[in-house]
Amino acid sequence: MNTATKLSGFALGLAAVFGAAYGVGQLTDPVAPAAETRHDTTAAHGSAPHDETGSEAASQIPGGLLVSDRGYTLAPVSAPPGEFAFRITGPDGQTVTAFDEAHDKRMHLIVTRRDLSGFRHVHPEMAADGTWRVAAPFRDPGTWRAFADFIPTGGEALTLGVDVDLPGTFTPRQVPAPARTASVDGYTVALDGDLRPGATARLTLTISRDGVPVVDLQPYLGAYGHLVALRSGDLAYLHVHPDGEPGDGRSEPGPQVTFHTEVPSAGTYRLFLDFQHAGTVRTAEFTLTAAGVGGPAPGGPATPYELTSPATTTTDGHGDPGHGHD
Repeated sequence: MNTATKLSGFALGLAAVFGAAYGVGQLTDPVAPAAETRHDTTAAHGSAPHDETGSEAASQIPGGLLVSDRGYTLAPVSAPPGEFAFRITGPDGQTVTAFDEAHDKRMHLIVTRRDLSGFRHVHPEMAADGTWRVAAPFRDPGTWRAFADFIPTGGEALTLGVDVDLPGTFTPRQVPAPARTASVDGYTVALDGDLRPGATARLTLTISRDGVPVVDLQPYLGAYGHLVALRSGDLAYLHVHPDGEPGDGRSEPGPQVTFHTEVPSAGTYRLFLDFQHAGTVRTAEFTLTAAGVGGPAPGGPATPYELTSPATTTTDGHGDPGHGHD
């Protein structure tokens, strides 16, 4: 695994290719933050710890902060307007075409704008040549972060990340204040538990609809709920799953879904819970602080500004950033 310093030169060399990766945007790759302890997101999905076979510093960086990790690289490729396309290259430099399924899919793509608005969890389709494509995962102008969450056959679970700029005027949004409840489409989700840096935390989310507990959640990607946590500021990534799974004889389909997760540091985190009920997947969003430290992420200037790119700006019919699933 390369250090952030080595990666900076590599990323510059790929800039010409990355610029065409999304038909309406331009890709950028920020410098990775200082090394810290990598967290275990699950053995079968998301970034996992590994032995010291590569750079010790790089091995301590949380998931999603690197475009290249353990010899695997997220490489966006040219795509028509309104489509995002990429490949995963392996340690031998060749495009990877063999992936293991994790929660019913071989590739999970999570995107969010860098102000932590516009969260989406989608599932690209892979062509025979190893190119993954998905329609319009990004929405309004701004800088977006794309996380590719996958398991290469014979390898470890990985989460690689890359930035994509959509040119145009936008006003960064402030991260919402911490709260214990969230509402979406008539559903209320209450969160119990606290994040503790460097320690496993038990988070229980209770789902109700119009005041009535939901006891018939439907499996979504092999689970009753999926939780993604992103650290405000650098968007360090966690993807965790609940205790048990549908059909195991002990997991109830609501109203509670419990997760065990660990955040790598004190600070502010955005949590996104995906759950399915009545045939529709919805996302409940929360802000939590770890160890009572942190606040809203710096959202950038308070006034609109322009992102420039040689590409033509389009929004493919999307409005304000929100969340979605494919």
